[in-house]
Amino acid sequence: MRRPVLRVLLALLALSSVAASAQTPATALPGQVQPVAPGTRPAPTLPTLTLTPAMPGVHVINVLGNGFITVAHAILTLTPEQHAQAREIAGTVVARVYAARPDLAEVDVSVYDASSYAGFGGPLPLLTASVPRARTMDFEAWTAGRGPYDRQWVNPGPQALPTYREPDKVRETGPTLTTSPSMPARPAQRSRTQLRVTSAQITGGDVGGLLYRARRGTDGVAALTFDDAPHPLFEPLLLDLLRRSGAHATFFVIGRNAQAYPYFVRDMAAQGHEVANHTYHHVRLPPLSLPDATDELRWTDDLLRSITGKPVRYFRPPGGDYTPGTLNAARSLGLTTVFWTDDPGDFQNPGDSTLEARYRSKLHAGGIVLLHDNAPEMLDVLRDFLRYARQRDVTLTTVGGLPK
Repeated sequence: MRRPVLRVLLALLALSSVAASAQTPATALPGQVQPVAPGTRPAPTLPTLTLTPAMPGVHVINVLGNGFITVAHAILTLTPEQHAQAREIAGTVVARVYAARPDLAEVDVSVYDASSYAGFGGPLPLLTASVPRARTMDFEAWTAGRGPYDRQWVNPGPQALPTYREPDKVRETGPTLTTSPSMPARPAQRSRTQLRVTSAQITGGDVGGLLYRARRGTDGVAALTFDDAPHPLFEPLLLDLLRRSGAHATFFVIGRNAQAYPYFVRDMAAQGHEVANHTYHHVRLPPLSLPDATDELRWTDDLLRSITGKPVRYFRPPGGDYTPGTLNAARSLGLTTVFWTDDPGDFQNPGDSTLEARYRSKLHAGGIVLLHDNAPEMLDVLRDFLRYARQRDVTLTTVGGLPK
């Protein structure tokens, strides 16, 4: 027998007792697989939602707002016996979360295999979905097998996906030119690369496929960039804030994240933002062989083009780490490698006041601002940052919008 439809669930489950808790599970913040680096403080605790009665398979439900809207992200971990009912279970959880929190604008859900779940950087989910309140009936129909739904992704299996590679576990510190035994650089090649780097830093603009800042003399505009996108809890909140402010940004997308959450990438493009390459698995490129490093770029390029229908123009190496070989690989794919001038360190969780002071002191015309789309403190201060940029008469735009 089919489960009751969402309308009935919403009516009945509204009577259930639901408690919002300020405690998160003992596990790390979903999505954070990097170890704590020197100088990094613990991330702020995210509020969670507890369903009563409890529902087996619900790992955690995080709830977050941006001052205008509030969204929830439910992480489910299912046993092999439950896999066949993954859609139905996801539908029930979404209905219960909406019944519990009538103020929510959107509920997102990620369904994982319980035995292999390793957080946001581990094996991909079995399925994901984004369910804005206005689309609940469409989602209900899809979970019941009665119609299509465009804001969902079902894992096609490992045979259809790039080979899993352990995600990067080193925090970003700044652009560095490196070489490795697997990708040795000849002295002449290294010298040419260093000359291009120096020229790009001094003169600004695109110098041989390298971009550190806009062309010297640029007035009134700076690029706003976000690394590591998309994240299912933060993305709808971030896109909502940017839409309200009229600012545009370049999102350096991790391929595996785009694979599991393609609808957020489509949202970025539809709202006039720029979608760029941040490798498929978010790994440091210097230790990889040149073919493996090239694969990381090509996989992401092909995926993003298939989602947005647009070519990818820009690439940012995780941590800013690169070799002459990886820079040439990016150029061979038609990519300009983009770095940054302003990094307020949102991923180090320095505290809102410190973060505000940093970006206020560093923001300047022609610069490239580096933020992370899944950093809680970024979301806390973004409204003030957007307002401050307007007060300084600095228009925040995409990398493509900078004079080069």
